Amino acid sequence: MNNVACYEREDMAVLTIEDIIAATGGKIIRRNAGSFAGVSIDSRNIQEGELFVALKGGRFDGHDFLPQALEKGSGAIVHAPQTAPREDKTIIQVRDTLKALQDIARFSRITKDIPVVAVTGSNGKTTTKELTASILGTQYRILKNTGNLNNHIGLPLSLTKISDEDQIIVLEMGASAPGEIRELCGIAVPDYGILTNISRAHLEGFHDMQTVRKTKLELLETVRVAVVNADDRFLMEGIYLSGFKGAIMRYGIETPADIRATNITLYEQGSAFHLHFGENQFVEISAHISGMFNIYNLLAAASIGYLFHIDPENIKKAIDSFTGVPMRLEFMEFNGIKIISDMYNANPASMEVAVRELARIRKGRSIAVLGDMLELGSYEEEAHRELGRFMSGLTIDIFIAVGARMAFAASEFRGSVYMLSSAEEAGRFLRDIWGTGDTVLIKGSRGMHMERVLEG
Repeated sequence: MNNVACYEREDMAVLTIEDIIAATGGKIIRRNAGSFAGVSIDSRNIQEGELFVALKGGRFDGHDFLPQALEKGSGAIVHAPQTAPREDKTIIQVRDTLKALQDIARFSRITKDIPVVAVTGSNGKTTTKELTASILGTQYRILKNTGNLNNHIGLPLSLTKISDEDQIIVLEMGASAPGEIRELCGIAVPDYGILTNISRAHLEGFHDMQTVRKTKLELLETVRVAVVNADDRFLMEGIYLSGFKGAIMRYGIETPADIRATNITLYEQGSAFHLHFGENQFVEISAHISGMFNIYNLLAAASIGYLFHIDPENIKKAIDSFTGVPMRLEFMEFNGIKIISDMYNANPASMEVAVRELARIRKGRSIAVLGDMLELGSYEEEAHRELGRFMSGLTIDIFIAVGARMAFAASEFRGSVYMLSSAEEAGRFLRDIWGTGDTVLIKGSRGMHMERVLEG
């Protein structure tokens, strides 16, 4: 692959009707357009020339929106015959529209001879994916998931955008139950895998930590190179037990590793460290993103850059210019108040590092506005109690607990604590008590809508 300048990609994917039939085994009900500019599952934002896939979910059925989708789209994939199909549109019938979307994605991937990098783990997936794409993008043309479209619908939708100009694909893979990483690997067929860490997340679907690890390690069934966090002992134990026969690249801070960070300085915002490649080469990093946990994300992405022979100076430039992912440890100022916005999601490990950051950078009072951690199953109560005890050992001046589960944390916290039922209530209360010089952390699971704390 030749070196190219980094630039924004313009999607030029073209799917032919022959490709779609070859991928899905579908039946052409009505033929008009012979090729499509892309695939859409949303009738509200489908673009001219795209193919609409009518997915059926628990709360909606895409077939109900076919008329709207076909106003702009050039055709549709459906699972039921249409009583009056439009003469000017292409209609393809399949048994299962979700499987058809996944089959099209797999077909698009395996017909392009380019490497795929998959990123999974309990925390840091989206940041690591974005960093990896930024580093590789200094010398290659990259396709990546948009945002965190990392599940059985979002990942294949991203893969349908592959064009002949793409040189590397970087995909985040999420899972909330056993078998889901294996399913995504069956679609994306990754060559390289990043395993960020294993922690207590989505335990409602996994039940225990061993099942979480086993599910994340399903990635090893497909990849030939694994990039792994050498400091995560539970993860490394699982890799050794798995009998993985491929190549392993280790990154870390405390444990000997191929890619490592030394001379670390954590600032109020950002960090500086020496990024080492092997024994004899390093570059000095000045990162904008904060926290020790983000240094691990940086090391994971740098490891992939090293494997793809990215010039170390380009790795440095990509890291130094990276400003983070929205709603993940974002910093903002408001009337002399520092706000840490980490509202996208929450589990025990990510909550712990965020609260630790609040205590580390505070100058005036520290205020933690924390919403329930969801999807923890039978561990739910104890996880919240552990959080309350953990916070009691830090310099947290005020704890605003949002939701019924966070009340368990409040009961364990030894300090000023207030319990509220919703993010909106917490926002009103916060605005009554905060003042110049305060540092405020806002965090909770996505279902708690913690962004509403700052509305208005």
